[in-house]
Amino acid sequence: MALGQHITDDDDTLANVRTEPTQSRSSKRLDHLLDAAAAIVDEGEAERMTTAEVAERAGASIGTVYRYFPDRLAILAALRQRATRRFRQKLAEELSIEHPEDWMSLLDTVVDVYVEMYRSEPGFSVIGAGNRERVEDDGDESRPSIFAVRLAREIAEGFDVENDADLRFSLDICVEIGEALVARAFATDPAGDERYIAECRRILHSYLGEHLATAESRASAA
Repeated sequence: MALGQHITDDDDTLANVRTEPTQSRSSKRLDHLLDAAAAIVDEGEAERMTTAEVAERAGASIGTVYRYFPDRLAILAALRQRATRRFRQKLAEELSIEHPEDWMSLLDTVVDVYVEMYRSEPGFSVIGAGNRERVEDDGDESRPSIFAVRLAREIAEGFDVENDADLRFSLDICVEIGEALVARAFATDPAGDERYIAECRRILHSYLGEHLATAESRASAA
């Protein structure tokens, strides 16, 4: 199985949208509204954003906004979900092209794509807001994020690693660490402070490497 296939498994359509767009014109109108919201987010005005402001920026009526979104929080949630979906799609493409030779290279690709999305995807910083998508019930008491579960599948199948609860938990920790450090890298530097990004890679390598070494030791002892 090619790397990247699990990353976009079962991606949902945008949540919090009153009327799901089924025609090209409707889909473009929705994207236009989210583009307007993204511009407001990139100006650092997410907390003060209103539906009226989104309508004005998009050159649309307030009724058009309410056709899709009940309030500003729904707009931000939909923008976050769009950013998440685009990140996953880009990551899947990169993994299929680069063919990482080991799990460390795979993690580096994840970080590289995440950083690039911060630099190129309007409104991407909103991805860290709100509750992370988590599995409902897969036997893990920690309920890891959906993205951590997908990464676990990629690593397990690509590099002969057991996909167990410990791996999913460790990758959930990696997701939390990685997102926090990359967000910090862009907090004061629009291009991303490379010191934080480099530390992000180093910490992820060290943390997950320790987990995998421990898992390998347990397997050998058994």
